Formats: sequence, structure tokens, C-alpha cells
Amino acid sequence: MSPPRLLVVEGNTAEGRAGHAKAGGVAMSERYARVLRDLLPGAVVDICYPADAGANLPDRAGLESYDGVAITGSALNVYDGGPAVDSQVALARAVMAARTPVFGSCWGLQVLTVAAGGSVRKNPKGREIGFARRIRLTQAGRKHPMFERRRDAFDALTVHLDEVETLPLDTTVLAANAVSDIQAFEIRRDGAVAWGVQYHPEFSPRDMAVIVRRYGNRLVREGFFADAGDLVAYAADLELLDREPGNTRLAWRYGLDGDVLDKDVRLTEIANWIAHQVLPTRSARGRG
Repeated sequence: MSPPRLLVVEGNTAEGRAGHAKAGGVAMSERYARVLRDLLPGAVVDICYPADAGANLPDRAGLESYDGVAITGSALNVYDGGPAVDSQVALARAVMAARTPVFGSCWGLQVLTVAAGGSVRKNPKGREIGFARRIRLTQAGRKHPMFERRRDAFDALTVHLDEVETLPLDTTVLAANAVSDIQAFEIRRDGAVAWGVQYHPEFSPRDMAVIVRRYGNRLVREGFFADAGDLVAYAADLELLDREPGNTRLAWRYGLDGDVLDKDVRLTEIANWIAHQVLPTRSARGRG
């Protein structure tokens, strides 16, 4: 029997990946691939780079050979269009046409939105960064397998400036909070199923520290930090929490609990996607 096969779609350009590495991080696709391998030991996880010019992307037959596709975050804005964006939207449409289960984090949710006929805008309430607070499940969300073992209200690691403006047809909103009315959804159309979240279940506190350092003075100008020193101290606290999730002093300071600090809880949505979408589809296609 062949091992499970998963595909990670990197949302950033080569330039964006280089900037992330300069801030001390690894490419979002590499991070996502590690998470998927941890959750599904023995899986073969491939990565593709549709934002790169001349990238070799799988066709429909190739996409059908995967048991699941995950789309990462990105520093791009989907409403800007252009080759780096348009290629990702086209790939997301192809994944759905292949009826291969797809999960989108943040940018991934936005790409799926546009691919399915919806629209995305700059959030008039501004950026949400660090922790998305009080994400509340809708009535549909409380019954949905994506949120098995989740509380009705929880916090999550997040960074986004954009949000869904218009939902595609056949979409069910599963979660919301005060910053974004759509923090999670499911699209079901013509046998395709797409799950998306506006936050980052695949991130660790250290990943968020890298993002904060990478954005730098932009976050000072937006009023999130008093100055560069304040930003550096915040990033250092996040890295310490990553090493010491039981650090009660910092957990108290930032009002955090297991939603963010417990790795297994953070990964709930992706683990549920594997259990309820990836493995059943693999079985239905006669691969396991």
C-alpha cells in the first residue's frame, strides 16, 4: 500500500520567502509540511511554488493523485492580482475541480474564496496580529467536524490585514470574531470540499515572533508597538513561550491558555481535516 500523499501550496513569492528567512524563519510551506508529517507519520508531502515564474504545477490528474492539499499563508493581497496571485487562484480552482480535499490557512482561505467566486478586501477594522481573540463558533461550526474537541470560543495565532468581503455560493460560515465575520468556513460544490480558516493553526508562537520581526516598523506605525524596542521585547516573549509553554508569568501577561500554548490544541483543525477529509477520500479512491 502506498503512503498518503499531500501537497502544500506555498503562497509567497521567492522574494517573500527570502524575507521570512532573513527574519529567522523557514518558508511557510516547509513549516506546513513538517506539521503534516507530524500529524500523518509516513506521509509523502510535496511542495509547489505557484507564485514563482515558470513553476511546474500539477494538472488535474496530478492533483487527483494527492489525498489532500494545504494552502499556506502569504504576504500577498489577492485583490492586487497579477501572475503571482492569478496562478494560485487557478491552482485552487483546479484542486476543487479534482475533488481533492483542500485546507486553506489565512491567505489560503482568501484564495479559495476568490477561486470559488467570492471576493476579498482590506479589512476596514485594520490588521489582526498576534492572537485572534474570542473566535466564536457559529451554530453550524459547533456541529462541524473541523471543530471537534474545540471550545465554542477560543483564541488562535493570527496575522492578516484582509478579509472575506463576499462569500462564494455553497459556503457555510463556521466561526467569527469581533475583527472578522468570517474566521472559518466550508465550501461544498460539485463534490469538492474546501475548509478554510482566517487564522494559522499551523503556527507556533515562534513563527509569530518571526512575523512580528519581519513586519518591523510597519507595526510600530500601525500602533501595535510603542517603538522598535517594544516590538523586539514582544517577539522575545513569544519565542520564550514557544520554548516554555508552561511559563505562567507570560501566559498571564498575554492572557493565554491551551488554545495557543498547547500544540495539540493549536493543530485541532488540521488534525480534524486529515481525519475527516484526507483519510476518507484516500480510502474512497482505493488507496488505503
